[in-house]
Order: sequence, then C-alpha cells, then structure tokens
Amino acid sequence: MDFRQLKYFVAIVDAGSLSKAAERLCVAQPSLSQQVAGLETELKTQLLVRSHQGVKPTEAGRALYLRARDVLRQMAQIPLAVQVSGTESGQVAIGLPTSVAVVFALPLYEFVRRRYPGIRLHIVEGMSGYLAELLANGRLDMAILFRETETRGVSVQPLFEENLYVFGALEGIEAGADVPLRRLAGVPLVLPGPGNGLRLLIERAFAREGIEPEVVADIDSLPTMLEIARRGGGVTIVSSDAFGQAADQQLIHRLVEPEISRTVALCVPTALPTSAASLAIQRAVAEQVAELVASGVWAGVLRRDSDAVSGTEGAVPLRAQDDSRV
Repeated sequence: MDFRQLKYFVAIVDAGSLSKAAERLCVAQPSLSQQVAGLETELKTQLLVRSHQGVKPTEAGRALYLRARDVLRQMAQIPLAVQVSGTESGQVAIGLPTSVAVVFALPLYEFVRRRYPGIRLHIVEGMSGYLAELLANGRLDMAILFRETETRGVSVQPLFEENLYVFGALEGIEAGADVPLRRLAGVPLVLPGPGNGLRLLIERAFAREGIEPEVVADIDSLPTMLEIARRGGGVTIVSSDAFGQAADQQLIHRLVEPEISRTVALCVPTALPTSAASLAIQRAVAEQVAELVASGVWAGVLRRDSDAVSGTEGAVPLRAQDDSRV
C-alpha cells in the first residue's frame, strides 16, 4: 500500500460516500473504487460495506482508518518539522470542551503564536465525550477534560476546580442571586444528554437532595442550551467559563447548598513518545491557565495549587467523581 491509497481510503470513510469523496479529491470515482479494491486484495479482507445510503467501514476497515489517519497526520507534520530550526516545531492538536474554549482558545492561540512560531496549533472544540474518543483514537495530542485521576494510557494533570452555575430567569429569585439546589425542584431544565459527564454529575447532586430534575430537553450543544435559557425556555446548569465575557449577567446564579464542582485537567496519551512541540504546548496550557485565573478573567474557579479564587467561598462543594464519559 502507498500514501495515496491511505489518503483516498480515509477520505471515503470521512465522506461516507464514494461519489462525495471523489468530488472532494477531484478524482474519478472508478479510480477510487480501484484503489479500495487494491487495498482489499493486498490485505485479504473487506474494508467497506456498500449500500444505497453510501459506504461504511467494516471492523477491519475501521482499524485501517484509525491507523491511516495517524500515518497521514505524521506525514503532514514532516514539512513543518524541517522548515523551522529548533526542536519546538510541528503540529500539535489539542481538544477543548466548548465551555473551556469560550475563555481559553483565543489566549492559548495568541500565546503559542508569540512564544512558539514554529508550532502549528490545531484546536478541536467539541463536547467532552467526543474529545475523549478522539484522544483515545490518537487523533489528538492532548485534551482538556473533566477528570481527576489517571486512566490507563492517559496521564492527567489537574488544572483547577470549577463551580457550576444556574443560567436563566427564576421566578422569585433576584438577578444574580445565589440559588439553592432545592429551588430547582419543578423548574424546567435543559441539560446535556444522559451520557454526558456534566449531566451525570447534576443528576447525582439532585439524587442526594432527594429531588427529581425536571428535564424538558437533552441538548448536546452549549450555545443552544444558553440561548434556550436566555429566551425563557427553561434554565440550564453549566460552569462559569461557559458564559464568556458577553453573557447576560442578571441570568447567572451561583449554585449553592450544595455547591457542585468538578476537576478540569490536561489529559495526554502515554502510549507514544511526546514531541518537544507537545511538551511546549503542555507548558503553555499550564502557564496560560494560571495567568487567566490569577487575573480574574477565568472567574468561579479554584486553582489546584493556590488559594481560593472568586466564586469558591461557602459550603463544601459536591465534587465530580472521575468518569471516563465526562
């Protein structure tokens, strides 16, 4: 097999269709079919299942897809590694949950551009569960996730604890006032889907208080949850960093009695050697987090190695337990 065959195969799986892949690659569809047939002959196994709905990889095809993506990514990094002198060069992919990206993506990008011009930063934003899958599949060099303890094959460097807040209008609650968890009994809630780690944390908190949350919609999109709450379609529970700088401050309420917090950590795979560029970005993440928290830009969080920062006073918080689905 050669580089072109792997490139074509990955494009076909990504597109889910031979015709769409041919259009994106500007290659005739029969040529793509021949390349796949050649791969299947060489590997002595079927790689794709064809139907009227398109194509899907078989188990063998999925295994090839994951490894082919790694090969293509490493090939793409070679020009970057040799174009810039010094060891801190190349591409580094980092995953950021949407709530974290609101505060952190731009400062991290600007810092890396200034400090490490030879590094091409690839920021992938998404729900934490999706990012955890990308990390496990080798498509990310690191990711900021909501974990506290190390898991097999992944090192975990805790960055800070973040408290959860209620966002939305509540009858009888003044703008910006604290909200006890019991006050949310019977209140329509829009929350992430049942498999999401934030959802599990919230459900555990409600269960400990003997309350059944009234979830009216499962929304796996932070901007959509906030917009629904902003329009009065319910309230949501998110971390303070989700609001950014342009949120409606009167709709933000600190959740108390109990406070609920979770650990935010930098997670890095341990299976492969770490490049100098990856180590540089790990240092950059820790440095920038510390700076944003100390300056008050990242409010409502508590650094793991410092005294309390704004938003952490009061009752002992209910903390998230480590969960690989978080």
